[in-house]
Amino acid sequence: MRGFLFITVAALCAAQTVWGQDASGLSSSLQEVEKLDSVVVSASRAGKKTPVTYTMLGKEELQSQSPLNSLPMSLSLQPSVVSSSEGGTGLGYSKLRIRGSKGSQINVTLNGVTLNDAESQEVFWVNIPALSSMLSSVQLQRGLGTTASGAGAFGASINMSTAMVGDKPSASFDYSRGAWNTSQTCVSLSSGKTASGLYANFLYSKGTTDGYIRNAFADVQSLMAVVGYLSEKNSLRFTYLMGKQHSGITWEGISQSTLETDRRYNPAGEYYDQFGNVHYYDNESDNYLQQHFQLNYTHLFSDVLNLTTTLNFTKGDGYYEQYKADKKLSKYGLEPVDFEGQTYKKADFIIHKKMDNSLYVLNSDLRYHQGALKFDIGLSASAYDGGHFGNVIWCSLVPGEQDNWYDNSALKQDYSFFARGEYEFAQDWNFYLDLQYRLVSLRMQGQEDDFSDLGYEKSWAFFNPRAGVSYSPSEASKFYFSAALGHREPGRSDIKDVISSNNAGAEKAELKPESMLDLELGYEYHSTALSFSAALYAMEYQDMLLETGRLSSSGYALKENVGRAYRRGVELSAAYNPASFLSLSAALNLSANRISDYTAYVSKYASYDDYTFVGQLEEHYQNTTC
Repeated sequence: MRGFLFITVAALCAAQTVWGQDASGLSSSLQEVEKLDSVVVSASRAGKKTPVTYTMLGKEELQSQSPLNSLPMSLSLQPSVVSSSEGGTGLGYSKLRIRGSKGSQINVTLNGVTLNDAESQEVFWVNIPALSSMLSSVQLQRGLGTTASGAGAFGASINMSTAMVGDKPSASFDYSRGAWNTSQTCVSLSSGKTASGLYANFLYSKGTTDGYIRNAFADVQSLMAVVGYLSEKNSLRFTYLMGKQHSGITWEGISQSTLETDRRYNPAGEYYDQFGNVHYYDNESDNYLQQHFQLNYTHLFSDVLNLTTTLNFTKGDGYYEQYKADKKLSKYGLEPVDFEGQTYKKADFIIHKKMDNSLYVLNSDLRYHQGALKFDIGLSASAYDGGHFGNVIWCSLVPGEQDNWYDNSALKQDYSFFARGEYEFAQDWNFYLDLQYRLVSLRMQGQEDDFSDLGYEKSWAFFNPRAGVSYSPSEASKFYFSAALGHREPGRSDIKDVISSNNAGAEKAELKPESMLDLELGYEYHSTALSFSAALYAMEYQDMLLETGRLSSSGYALKENVGRAYRRGVELSAAYNPASFLSLSAALNLSANRISDYTAYVSKYASYDDYTFVGQLEEHYQNTTC
């Protein structure tokens, strides 16, 4: 892939801008604002002496990244993070893994509110493009970390804040352009805090690209608007966040041999005419609009006691459009077609698979911080109402649009309560205890796209304790040890495939929740010019859910609980700042990731030339990689 040449133009239309400055350089009034405003996200963040493995990124560091980067790409140089961009330009779909844990195992919160989709437990970063431009800070916790609302962290958590209140008005305009007709425009305005305590922020971003691989086009937009009021004891803030994306489908993947001959090949939308000529459907695309409405109120009863409450409503609405060639009419609920004395059972289709979902969240926590004692208690309640349905918008044999060949819905409710405390004793020692009780229920109903009945109802109750101790011999250094236990329920797609398999007459199966014990031992050193950290970790899993290759009787790829597994390793990172304009950093992860007892299922076909499926072979492994 050839490299990118970006041309960036920026106009600053203010006498002073404070975004990205270190707190020591802020005015006293702004420091008070930051202190009150940061209470919103502090419930799920680790402090300086908390015995948790984490790194912090401020606004200045986030903005120093490429303006086209999604957040996974902005975090790609952090310890144990592996990020990827499907389209090759930074716009469109991107993913990350942390310590080998996939996206659905990473808890992500924005202003304390979960961003993980309740059903899949994934965060689809393409839904909020240019998110890095909107953030004031990000805390990346590796391991189970501290208690957070939403999906259970099972390898890492990402805590993001959009708080950015300046003491002066400011404005900026950024334009970037690169290869493959890639461009990004970002406009931001801020009123600063007025004498009456009011403030407003606005940011709009638009990005377009043709993509490096075929069909990796993207037209993405994001908008953030904030209106707030700050006084000495109160903070009231309304945040609106919108992400809109129209992007080409790029998730199908290709073989290694194809990659060696055509790195830009993408099979999405590919079909053949009657003469064997290849064609591509030009609107093989994913389309989604996501809107977040957040209202936060924080009250300081005193210098040591405060209460914060956040109400959130998230609305998602979208579909993906695909061309399906030579598919059975019965697959889409249509009868065979008789034409000129001949019966046709297959046709070409253009389909929409749609979703419409709403998420309601209430978070509230009370904090008491005085001297050596810090104590927090809180609750989180959420309800997710999601609908899934499909339409046939074109068929080569049947005129007109066919509505709702499948239609199903799900209601997921999540309630959690936590109590967390830290106590500094013997001057240099800090003890940490974090207890969470989480209750989750899921009810699904309706018909899936294979016409199976998705009737399902289940609830889970989890107790997740965390404890640790840290020793700080100086302001610059910290030793710490922690132990934590976490649990995670199966995702909708995992359950759905098992239900479909059971409905098809397979042996009755039931998925169990996963659990993980996380042990962390680390050291950190931070000075003006030099930072260094080292962490040993052991993440011990029970009943890990994995795709084993096993197929149901109707061909579904099933996930199964595989018993005991572990991810154990060491993380090293260092940074050196010899001058204000120069920073050198490096990170290293060495790990062993193993499953103690694993059975893989390999599909067998008649021959290399005859792809008639004849069954599956079982291959048993002990202490194999995962």
